[in-house]
Amino acid sequence: MRIFNFADKKNAYRHVPLLIFCLLLMPGPESGAHEFSRETAVVKAVRSVSPAVVNISSAVQVRKRTSPFSGFGLNPFFEEFFRDFFDPRFERRRQYTSLGSGVIIDGKKGLILTNSHVIQKAGTIKVVLKDEREFEARIVGADPDSDLAVLKIDSDQDLPAIHMGSSEDLMIGETVIAIGNPFGFSHTVTTGVISAINRSIRAEDRVYHDFIQIDASINPGNSGGPLLNINGDLIGINTAIYAKAQGIGFAIPISKAQKIISDLIQYGEVIQAWIGITVQEIDEKLARYLKVPAQKGVIVTSVEPKSPAQKAGVQESDIILEVAKKKITSVGDYQSVAKSLAAGNTVEAKFWRSGKEKTVVLKTKVFPIEQADDLAYRLLGIKVADLTGKERKRYRIIAREGVMIADLKPDSQLADIGARPGDVIRQIDDYSIANAEDFKKAIIKFRNKNSVVLLLQRGDQGYYITVNL
Repeated sequence: MRIFNFADKKNAYRHVPLLIFCLLLMPGPESGAHEFSRETAVVKAVRSVSPAVVNISSAVQVRKRTSPFSGFGLNPFFEEFFRDFFDPRFERRRQYTSLGSGVIIDGKKGLILTNSHVIQKAGTIKVVLKDEREFEARIVGADPDSDLAVLKIDSDQDLPAIHMGSSEDLMIGETVIAIGNPFGFSHTVTTGVISAINRSIRAEDRVYHDFIQIDASINPGNSGGPLLNINGDLIGINTAIYAKAQGIGFAIPISKAQKIISDLIQYGEVIQAWIGITVQEIDEKLARYLKVPAQKGVIVTSVEPKSPAQKAGVQESDIILEVAKKKITSVGDYQSVAKSLAAGNTVEAKFWRSGKEKTVVLKTKVFPIEQADDLAYRLLGIKVADLTGKERKRYRIIAREGVMIADLKPDSQLADIGARPGDVIRQIDDYSIANAEDFKKAIIKFRNKNSVVLLLQRGDQGYYITVNL
């Protein structure tokens, strides 16, 4: 072994590169100490929330009359021919199952939040937890207008629940996490960012407002699942995908949903706050006529008597600019804000009148049910009554449930269509009418719609009629 003499500078300098190379090859005392942790914020959030995410399947029993020869490849004409000769009880039952997601919002009471369309027309609803426990759920309440529903399951022990966050301070570009059951693949996690807020989307015959737009992958089965921020807080409910593009999904903001959730749990339906005005869009011509500085806001076309708006001093032809600190630029904006308010809320409303901007404070209320009869006469031109033995005999009514048209305004749309006293109203939109109390609730519920569909019965015949409001 050779010993270096460092006193010999020339000899020492010649071996310095070799010494450095050897030192680099030696393992450090803390090898791997500078590696990044794989347990990111996303991993922690998913681990914390996943037990509260559930798989929802809804089954519908469908009865279809058939013949013993079905399935033999007969011509459809002969299928129909033979079917008429066999007992109507000879039926084929089929079960259709749709998959969706949900999230437990109250572990002690077993309450689950999901989309209304996930459980729509469901016969039985099955909920499966991450630990594979299965429960049969019942519907606490559902609101198709917001596409939200609350379910309840019964458990002997507390269930894992999610932490409610806020969607009031969302930031464009912040990281979000979606958990759901796309195509039946349980507890699938996708991540992305918030692409936009306050989006409006059209689905079938209605427009939904104030959605969160995200680029996280959302697929069939994700509906009803939670949208989380990086801390694992619930900020939205995933509800829709934009079919014409990839990477565009939508979620209902949780702050908007909380009022609806509270109503569904307490009443089984959403109770709309009463402001008491009807509004319409302002076009460019109307804006010039009214000398509005810009084409913005909505114009008040009517103010209901004894309403919060009337008591606050709102008048016809006022231009509503802002309600509850949210700008109003369309009828959709106004309706969205109105639906987000709870009865008893005190809010400010800004409006334009006679060239000046004014502000009033109004307190919302529940629409008084005692005013429902007057409302029905104003909207539909009818007065109704419960079915009694006397009226059944007079008009030969065979319907078991419903309300009878007792009086009909001659120039109303229903009169023009051909309705007449003695006809029985069995249903308004999807709301079944058993008595006058149901009719009043339905009129109040649908009073802000542009039109409703009535199911009228005369004798043993039923007719669906669309009526403008």
